[in-house]
Amino acid sequence: MTAPRRVSVPTPHGPAEVEVRGVRSARAALLLGHGAGGSTSAPDLQAVAEVAVAHRVSVGLVTQPYRVAGKRSTPRPPVLDEAWMEVVRHAAARTRGAFHGLPLIFGGRSSGARVACRCARPGGAVGVLALAFPLVPPQRAGSDRVPASRLPEIDGAGVPVLVVQGERDRFGVPRASKASRREVVRIRGDHGLKADHDRLRAAVADWLERVLAL
Repeated sequence: MTAPRRVSVPTPHGPAEVEVRGVRSARAALLLGHGAGGSTSAPDLQAVAEVAVAHRVSVGLVTQPYRVAGKRSTPRPPVLDEAWMEVVRHAAARTRGAFHGLPLIFGGRSSGARVACRCARPGGAVGVLALAFPLVPPQRAGSDRVPASRLPEIDGAGVPVLVVQGERDRFGVPRASKASRREVVRIRGDHGLKADHDRLRAAVADWLERVLAL
Protein backbone atom coordinates (compact mmCIF):
# COMPACT_ATOMS: atom_id res chain seq x y z
CA MET A 1 0.00 0.00 0.00
CA THR A 2 1.20 3.50 -0.77
CA ALA A 3 1.29 6.11 2.00
CA PRO A 4 -2.25 7.30 2.83
CA ARG A 5 -3.03 10.86 1.81
CA ARG A 6 -5.94 13.22 2.25
CA VAL A 7 -7.56 14.97 -0.67
CA SER A 8 -10.02 17.86 -0.47
CA VAL A 9 -12.73 17.71 -3.13
CA PRO A 10 -14.84 20.80 -3.88
CA THR A 11 -18.59 20.19 -4.07
CA PRO A 12 -21.61 22.52 -4.34
CA HIS A 13 -22.09 22.04 -0.58
CA GLY A 14 -18.55 22.70 0.58
CA PRO A 15 -15.41 20.57 0.44
CA ALA A 16 -15.55 16.84 0.98
CA GLU A 17 -12.47 15.04 2.23
CA VAL A 18 -11.15 11.72 0.96
CA GLU A 19 -8.50 9.64 2.70
CA VAL A 20 -6.86 7.74 -0.15
CA ARG A 21 -5.23 4.38 0.57
CA GLY A 22 -3.76 3.45 -2.77
CA VAL A 23 -2.61 -0.01 -3.77
CA ARG A 24 0.02 -0.69 -6.41
CA SER A 25 -1.41 -2.64 -9.35
CA ALA A 26 -4.90 -2.17 -7.93
CA ARG A 27 -7.73 -4.18 -9.48
CA ALA A 28 -10.48 -1.77 -8.40
CA ALA A 29 -11.26 1.07 -6.01
CA LEU A 30 -13.71 1.14 -3.12
CA LEU A 31 -15.25 4.43 -1.97
CA LEU A 32 -16.64 4.23 1.58
CA GLY A 33 -18.97 6.72 3.26
CA HIS A 34 -19.72 7.20 6.96
CA GLY A 35 -22.97 7.07 8.88
CA ALA A 36 -25.10 10.05 9.90
CA GLY A 37 -23.18 12.12 12.42
CA GLY A 38 -20.35 9.58 12.31
CA SER A 39 -16.93 9.42 10.72
CA THR A 40 -14.79 7.16 8.58
CA SER A 41 -12.97 6.02 11.72
CA ALA A 42 -15.92 3.70 12.51
CA PRO A 43 -14.50 0.25 13.31
CA ASP A 44 -16.48 -1.57 10.62
CA LEU A 45 -15.35 0.88 7.91
CA GLN A 46 -11.75 0.53 9.02
CA ALA A 47 -12.02 -3.26 8.97
CA VAL A 48 -13.48 -3.23 5.45
CA ALA A 49 -10.76 -0.85 4.25
CA GLU A 50 -8.09 -3.23 5.52
CA VAL A 51 -9.72 -6.19 3.79
CA ALA A 52 -9.98 -4.27 0.51
CA VAL A 53 -6.32 -3.25 0.54
CA ALA A 54 -5.30 -6.85 1.28
CA HIS A 55 -7.22 -7.88 -1.86
CA ARG A 56 -5.54 -5.25 -4.06
CA VAL A 57 -8.43 -2.82 -3.98
CA SER A 58 -7.56 0.83 -3.40
CA VAL A 59 -9.75 2.65 -0.88
CA GLY A 60 -11.15 6.16 -0.56
CA LEU A 61 -12.72 6.96 2.82
CA VAL A 62 -15.13 9.79 2.07
CA THR A 63 -16.12 12.44 4.62
CA GLN A 64 -19.19 14.39 3.54
CA PRO A 65 -19.00 18.22 3.50
CA TYR A 66 -21.31 18.67 6.49
CA ARG A 67 -19.00 16.57 8.65
CA VAL A 68 -15.91 18.35 7.32
CA ALA A 69 -17.64 21.54 8.50
CA GLY A 70 -18.16 20.03 11.96
CA LYS A 71 -21.93 19.61 11.67
CA ARG A 72 -23.81 16.53 12.91
CA SER A 73 -27.27 17.13 11.42
CA THR A 74 -27.51 15.10 8.22
CA PRO A 75 -28.58 16.98 5.06
CA ARG A 76 -31.34 15.79 2.76
CA PRO A 77 -30.51 12.82 0.47
CA PRO A 78 -30.14 14.94 -2.70
CA VAL A 79 -27.45 17.02 -0.98
CA LEU A 80 -25.54 13.94 0.16
CA ASP A 81 -25.83 12.34 -3.27
CA GLU A 82 -24.66 15.44 -5.12
CA ALA A 83 -21.56 15.72 -2.94
CA TRP A 84 -20.85 12.00 -3.39
CA MET A 85 -21.08 12.25 -7.16
CA GLU A 86 -18.56 15.11 -7.15
CA VAL A 87 -16.17 12.86 -5.23
CA VAL A 88 -16.74 10.10 -7.79
CA ARG A 89 -16.01 12.42 -10.70
CA HIS A 90 -12.87 13.69 -9.00
CA ALA A 91 -11.65 10.18 -8.18
CA ALA A 92 -12.12 8.99 -11.77
CA ALA A 93 -10.74 12.10 -13.50
CA ARG A 94 -7.93 11.44 -15.96
CA THR A 95 -5.63 14.24 -14.80
CA ARG A 96 -6.05 14.24 -11.01
CA GLY A 97 -8.07 11.22 -10.02
CA ALA A 98 -6.47 8.73 -7.68
CA PHE A 99 -8.65 5.95 -9.08
CA HIS A 100 -8.70 6.83 -12.79
CA GLY A 101 -9.35 3.78 -14.98
CA LEU A 102 -10.31 1.48 -12.11
CA PRO A 103 -13.70 -0.19 -11.65
CA LEU A 104 -15.45 1.55 -8.77
CA ILE A 105 -17.28 -0.09 -5.90
CA PHE A 106 -19.41 2.15 -3.68
CA GLY A 107 -19.95 1.42 -0.03
CA GLY A 108 -20.61 2.80 3.40
CA ARG A 109 -22.33 2.26 6.69
CA SER A 110 -25.90 3.29 7.59
CA SER A 111 -26.57 6.67 5.91
CA GLY A 112 -23.45 6.12 3.81
CA ALA A 113 -24.82 2.78 2.63
CA ARG A 114 -27.97 4.53 1.43
CA VAL A 115 -25.91 7.06 -0.51
CA ALA A 116 -23.88 4.27 -2.10
CA CYS A 117 -27.02 2.47 -3.26
CA ARG A 118 -28.70 5.58 -4.64
CA CYS A 119 -25.58 6.69 -6.51
CA ALA A 120 -24.47 3.30 -7.85
CA ARG A 121 -26.30 3.49 -11.16
CA PRO A 122 -25.52 7.14 -12.07
CA GLY A 123 -21.97 6.76 -10.75
CA GLY A 124 -21.17 3.66 -12.80
CA ALA A 125 -20.34 1.45 -9.83
CA VAL A 126 -19.79 -2.27 -10.41
CA GLY A 127 -21.02 -3.22 -6.94
CA VAL A 128 -22.25 -1.84 -3.62
CA LEU A 129 -21.16 -2.79 -0.11
CA ALA A 130 -23.86 -1.77 2.37
CA LEU A 131 -22.98 -2.02 6.05
CA ALA A 132 -25.79 -1.69 8.61
CA PHE A 133 -28.30 -0.47 6.01
CA PRO A 134 -31.10 1.35 7.93
CA LEU A 135 -33.96 -0.55 6.31
CA VAL A 136 -36.91 0.94 8.21
CA PRO A 137 -36.62 4.29 10.00
CA PRO A 138 -37.89 4.45 13.59
CA GLN A 139 -41.54 5.37 14.06
CA ARG A 140 -42.04 8.86 15.38
CA ALA A 141 -43.42 9.11 18.90
CA GLY A 142 -47.16 9.71 18.89
CA SER A 143 -47.55 8.92 15.19
CA ASP A 144 -49.72 6.11 13.82
CA ARG A 145 -47.94 6.23 10.48
CA VAL A 146 -45.79 3.18 9.77
CA PRO A 147 -42.47 4.25 8.22
CA ALA A 148 -41.88 3.05 4.66
CA SER A 149 -39.17 0.52 3.95
CA ARG A 150 -36.06 1.80 2.18
CA LEU A 151 -35.62 -1.46 0.29
CA PRO A 152 -36.25 0.32 -3.06
CA GLU A 153 -32.97 2.16 -2.54
CA ILE A 154 -31.10 -1.13 -2.46
CA ASP A 155 -33.01 -2.55 -5.41
CA GLY A 156 -32.38 0.63 -7.37
CA ALA A 157 -28.62 0.13 -7.27
CA GLY A 158 -28.79 -2.05 -10.38
CA VAL A 159 -25.55 -3.89 -9.49
CA PRO A 160 -24.57 -6.68 -7.09
CA VAL A 161 -25.10 -5.56 -3.50
CA LEU A 162 -23.73 -7.11 -0.32
CA VAL A 163 -25.60 -6.12 2.83
CA VAL A 164 -23.86 -6.93 6.10
CA GLN A 165 -26.29 -6.50 8.97
CA GLY A 166 -26.23 -7.08 12.69
CA GLU A 167 -28.84 -9.71 13.56
CA ARG A 168 -30.21 -7.38 16.26
CA ASP A 169 -30.18 -4.23 14.14
CA ARG A 170 -33.02 -2.00 15.37
CA PHE A 171 -33.67 -0.86 11.78
CA GLY A 172 -34.40 -4.39 10.58
CA VAL A 173 -32.66 -6.78 8.21
CA PRO A 174 -33.43 -6.96 4.48
CA ARG A 175 -33.92 -10.30 2.77
CA ALA A 176 -31.60 -11.66 0.13
CA SER A 177 -32.84 -11.57 -3.47
CA LYS A 178 -31.32 -13.38 -6.44
CA ALA A 179 -33.44 -11.32 -8.82
CA SER A 180 -31.99 -8.09 -7.41
CA ARG A 181 -28.48 -9.57 -6.98
CA ARG A 182 -28.72 -8.74 -3.29
CA GLU A 183 -26.80 -10.86 -0.81
CA VAL A 184 -27.40 -10.47 2.91
CA VAL A 185 -25.01 -11.63 5.61
CA ARG A 186 -26.25 -11.51 9.19
CA ILE A 187 -23.59 -11.27 11.86
CA ARG A 188 -23.63 -11.08 15.65
CA GLY A 189 -24.41 -7.67 17.07
CA ASP A 190 -26.52 -4.61 16.42
CA HIS A 191 -26.42 -1.54 14.16
CA GLY A 192 -22.87 -0.72 15.27
CA LEU A 193 -21.42 -3.93 13.75
CA LYS A 194 -18.77 -4.08 16.47
CA ALA A 195 -19.28 -7.63 17.77
CA ASP A 196 -18.06 -9.87 14.95
CA HIS A 197 -15.39 -8.33 12.76
CA ASP A 198 -14.01 -11.75 11.80
CA ARG A 199 -17.30 -12.62 10.09
CA LEU A 200 -17.51 -9.14 8.60
CA ARG A 201 -14.04 -9.42 7.10
CA ALA A 202 -14.68 -12.89 5.73
CA ALA A 203 -17.96 -11.88 4.10
CA VAL A 204 -16.44 -8.81 2.46
CA ALA A 205 -13.37 -10.68 1.24
CA ASP A 206 -15.46 -13.41 -0.37
CA TRP A 207 -17.84 -10.93 -2.02
CA LEU A 208 -15.05 -8.72 -3.37
CA GLU A 209 -13.39 -11.66 -5.07
CA ARG A 210 -16.62 -12.74 -6.72
CA VAL A 211 -17.63 -9.25 -7.85
CA LEU A 212 -14.23 -8.52 -9.34
CA ALA A 213 -14.29 -11.84 -11.20
CA LEU A 214 -17.45 -10.89 -13.09
